[in-house]
Amino acid sequence: MVTPESIQLNIAQGMATEHLTVAGDGRHFEAVVVSDAFAGKSRVQRHQLVYQTLGERMREEIHALSMKTYTPQEWESSRKT
Repeated sequence: MVTPESIQLNIAQGMATEHLTVAGDGRHFEAVVVSDAFAGKSRVQRHQLVYQTLGERMREEIHALSMKTYTPQEWESSRKT
């Protein structure tokens, strides 16, 4: 069974993050990922980076993953509003 913790571990192992949370019910998941790797990237490119860390799991195990992706600067700004 896919768990939020297993998804979070995969992302953390695949890319450097400053903040990472994953929540979900076993079928639908939501992730907040903060990484310097997102600097200068479009939303689609950011999501592709996260999908790459999950590899085959995205095709075979994870049915729905919504994401909010931020650079550290964007994350700080979003928390102030």
